[in-house]
Amino acid sequence: MNTVPKRSEIAPEHRWKLEDLFADASAWNKEYAEAKEQLKSVEKFQGKLNDPAQLKACFELEDELSLHVERLYVYANMKHHEDTAEPEFQALSDKSKKLSVEAGEALSFITPEVLSLPDEKLESFISSPDLAKYRHTLQEMKRQKAHILSKNEEALLAQAGNISQAPNTIFSMLNNADLKFPKVKNEQGEEVELSQGRYIQFLESKNRTVRSEAFKAMYDTYGKLKNTIASTLNANVTKNIFYARARKYPSALEMSLYGDNIPKSVYTNLIDTIHKHLPLMYRYMNLRKKLLGVDELHMYDLFAPLVDEFKMDITFEEAKKTVQESLKPLGEDYSRTLAEGFGGGWIDIYENEGKRSGAYSWGAYGTHPYVLLNHKDNLNSMFTLTHEMGHALHSYYSDGSQDYRDAQYTIFLAEVASTLNEALLMDYMLNKSVDPKEKMYLLTYYADQFRTTVFRQTMFAEFEKIIHEKAEAGESLTPQDLSKIYYDLNVLYYGKDMVVDKDIEMEWARIPHFYTSFYVYKYATGFSAATSFSKQILEEGQPAVDRYLGFLKSGGSDYSINILKKAGVDMSTPEPIEQAMSVFESLIEQMEQLTAVK
Repeated sequence: MNTVPKRSEIAPEHRWKLEDLFADASAWNKEYAEAKEQLKSVEKFQGKLNDPAQLKACFELEDELSLHVERLYVYANMKHHEDTAEPEFQALSDKSKKLSVEAGEALSFITPEVLSLPDEKLESFISSPDLAKYRHTLQEMKRQKAHILSKNEEALLAQAGNISQAPNTIFSMLNNADLKFPKVKNEQGEEVELSQGRYIQFLESKNRTVRSEAFKAMYDTYGKLKNTIASTLNANVTKNIFYARARKYPSALEMSLYGDNIPKSVYTNLIDTIHKHLPLMYRYMNLRKKLLGVDELHMYDLFAPLVDEFKMDITFEEAKKTVQESLKPLGEDYSRTLAEGFGGGWIDIYENEGKRSGAYSWGAYGTHPYVLLNHKDNLNSMFTLTHEMGHALHSYYSDGSQDYRDAQYTIFLAEVASTLNEALLMDYMLNKSVDPKEKMYLLTYYADQFRTTVFRQTMFAEFEKIIHEKAEAGESLTPQDLSKIYYDLNVLYYGKDMVVDKDIEMEWARIPHFYTSFYVYKYATGFSAATSFSKQILEEGQPAVDRYLGFLKSGGSDYSINILKKAGVDMSTPEPIEQAMSVFESLIEQMEQLTAVK
């Protein structure tokens, strides 16, 4: 089929069953009316949260209302995503968003009111048998109390909230709307306008001139705006330091880690352990240089294909079978649940006209999870399937084992289950592969994930740490300072086999994640934790599987670091990163053997 089909042309068995959440729009409207009514009864608790019975009743109402809002929001938006041009569900989506804001406002008095209680009263609530179900919530409120200010100060900080969005908003407008890139020649010799989206495609070209021209054009463009972009990044750093000092945190880094209760050692361990294993990266760069057959390896060669594209046509049915087989090490219960997901209307498989692009796993507590795909018959789509089913089964086990309030896991944990599935799929395919070309293709695919998700994100994390520490010490961050710090990090991370082109010093100017400060380290820790889990599962078998299933069932019932620790992955030590590095080393060894490179 050359045209994208309409929604009505997609076979029912290839669509998710949203009727498992709401039978139809009228059932949705009925629950919407109930939630609106329920909103009115919230205010009766205001000013009365000073005894356990009242607080318990208030929390129960909060849970009930939040679940209604979640169900309404998820259904309306998933219906909207089926066909974004369909006006009926556009309207429902808007209604659900407004309801979500209303509920947030109505419930916003709870935390400040509980925190205004004397410490001994709050302690008595934490130990009260009547409030046992809410102990983790109350402990978390108490933990945050040290950084909550007076009512007037909080009001002032809330008003500053809009101003604090400015660095991100300005950078976003510059980066996405105002930046104009020049034209560069593609492989066919045609002049094509460079864009953010096309940049990686150019870097993946087999033609070295195409890669180098796109690379230089990209950073020349940013170089012309270096003073403006340095000012926006500086403003973002200043904003972080302002909030950290206002809320009495030792540093901006510690403030950002406090929300998930992550010790600073997790961040510093990641950087230190990766530094220790940089020789592995150098070894991989040396191998890349030999495989590309170049005298010098440049920064624009990092995304160049190392092997000829190995075409793998994998239908959705074949992808399901392979994923099912690859996840057998996780035991019978996991396999059974996975099969239920594959056959039970959880997945919306193929692209249709107006459907939201990309892929995700979503859902509401009390109903099975859902997965949106836009499946193509290729290797990437198979990895996307196992990735999203990892998220889906994490939610399934969490929801099945935890109360509503404790079921939601943090972003710090979110990528572990999805990445573990990818690691097991990769291990299965590598063991099964008999074709050296296929094996090499898989090995380079996996090795590049280590390079981009662990090494590169750790380098980003180190850059953020350095620039915040300099600003906190009162040092300047001129465009020249930022460029030098960034350039030196590239030299450190890529080693002597890499010609670190001067242009790369401007890369800091195009990374949107630097405006969501101290976030990128989670990619590296999540990938390392997943790799550590997969290694334990493949080597130990059942005991490791039991620990892992315990992790999936924990939801957000404890702090992320504790949940992982109980399951056998202690991110406060270097061990999980060391285990991930041993997997990376074995990939390099296999690649060296295949190419007879010694």
